[in-house]
Amino acid sequence: MTVADELQATIEQMVQSGKGILAADESQPTIKKRFASINVEATEENCRAYRALLFTAPGIEDYISGVIEFEDTLAQSDGGGTLLPKVLVQRGIVPGIKVDKGKGPLALSPCDLITYGLDGLAERLLQYKSQGARFAKWREVYKIGEHYPTALGIAANAEMLARYAAACQEQGIVPIVEPEVLIDGGHSMARCAEVTEAVHKGVFHALHRHHVVLEHMILKPNMVLPGKDHPLRASAAEIASATLRVFRRTVPAAVPSINFLSGGLSPEDATANLNAMNADFSGAPWLLSFSYGRALQQPVLQAWQGKAENVAAAQQALLKRTRLNGAAQRGEYLAAMELAN
Repeated sequence: MTVADELQATIEQMVQSGKGILAADESQPTIKKRFASINVEATEENCRAYRALLFTAPGIEDYISGVIEFEDTLAQSDGGGTLLPKVLVQRGIVPGIKVDKGKGPLALSPCDLITYGLDGLAERLLQYKSQGARFAKWREVYKIGEHYPTALGIAANAEMLARYAAACQEQGIVPIVEPEVLIDGGHSMARCAEVTEAVHKGVFHALHRHHVVLEHMILKPNMVLPGKDHPLRASAAEIASATLRVFRRTVPAAVPSINFLSGGLSPEDATANLNAMNADFSGAPWLLSFSYGRALQQPVLQAWQGKAENVAAAQQALLKRTRLNGAAQRGEYLAAMELAN
């Protein structure tokens, strides 16, 4: 099998109607915060048990095609000793891996951020692939202010994403390209649209320069919506319309799937917004799906509370949210479905 065949096979398994991606790639500081919200200590065993709970939840393979894992998860096992990536493969779910090393300020442009991790990436990708990973994820973030992100910040972040994506494809690993315009702040939806459009133009120009094959990548972007401190809220239909207007201007039709991040949205709002894109605005050239972390896991954590006797209830909470988002991917979600088990 050639590298191109390998990439195409992974894309075909990941890009399926009614299915999306579970983001379970929280770093240690992030999962510590999530566990603190339910008064559970983020020990190695608790983290392993929680991820095993997620990966073994009955029925999620009907709605989840891939799972993004953190590096240490590749070596963790379920209660029976099976490595967690193998657990996913046995269920027809593609294992993936977060490969960036976190973010910090861009030198001489302190309002812009840049993500670290290109050094040694090719070698790490080979190791992750030997552990079962078939796709990867790299996130760049953009804060919105009156004068930022700057042109320098947009160009620097685009270059990082493109170099990462090229390195992945060279190794036969499908790259998820994640440019996230943050929801933090009081900016308007129009300002979010302006920044998102500029970011996407920069990203796809860079991907072209680095010869990244668009058919063998997945885009994981933010939705276009007002900042969380803005006084006016937007409806799901308004968010869907604004988001797809920007994407039709900037995302080539060759990209097979756009899997949105939830980016601070509630589980219900993330589902409703995705549904509006698929139900109200048909004819998009890409599959419009989800790659949610907190919007899938928040109800799971609340049900689990770190207790073994709550595992079944927590897994049912995950199944419900994956099922509802699978319906939203098809444009078939109704708010009344939230009331059913």
